[in-house]
Amino acid sequence: MPDEATVPELVRAWIGGWTVSRGAADPAPEPWGWSIDVGQPRHVWRHVLPAPAEADVRKLTEGTTVPWTWLKLFTEEERVLPWVGPGWHQDVPGYLMTLPLRPEHPAVPAGYRITTWHRGGTVRALVRTADGAFAARGQLGLAPAVPLGGRTDAPPVAVPDQIETAPEHRRRGLGSLLMRTLQHEAHAAGARTALLVGTTEGRALYTSLGWTLRSPMASLWYDPATPTGRPPGGS
Repeated sequence: MPDEATVPELVRAWIGGWTVSRGAADPAPEPWGWSIDVGQPRHVWRHVLPAPAEADVRKLTEGTTVPWTWLKLFTEEERVLPWVGPGWHQDVPGYLMTLPLRPEHPAVPAGYRITTWHRGGTVRALVRTADGAFAARGQLGLAPAVPLGGRTDAPPVAVPDQIETAPEHRRRGLGSLLMRTLQHEAHAAGARTALLVGTTEGRALYTSLGWTLRSPMASLWYDPATPTGRPPGGS
């Protein structure tokens, strides 16, 4: 990952892989960032601001009328929360992180097996027990080449997404197995840089695997009919 890559460059690369992973519409450029038509019942729109300014955030939040519109603001929560009016709710905070990719050959813990497959620019990995029961899963989207740090010859970028382990199989190294397997598959597919937005819990795992924090992210969603609270997190 070029050290000179700016946060807006990294965010643009991240949403490129995220939209591939989720099957969302292509990001639409806006003066303040990008809008994405996600098209899910609890995630209709997503507005992404890589360098949020108070005037833009206030205009967006005051003008939103569609429930389950989301904002992804790449800054500290404490900075942007005073700009947000009624009807908006905090999701769990996120952390934009990057990793230079290399070949990986993780050992599979005893009693488990892992399967990977590629389809439509998305790589998926599934961990099962020896008898076939679900244990963990993850995927990543391979974004088209995105110039980073002024480079014009950049290879594709990999964006890991929706990494999860069943509660009864946690703390057995499956998260590390998933990530290192996906990283290996992405490198084999030509990607040399990976980006993700992780939760507070996920950040510890990713840091242990060599990922570098590049920016905090505040996540907000709109629904005036929902009591104050946080829904299940997801970047």
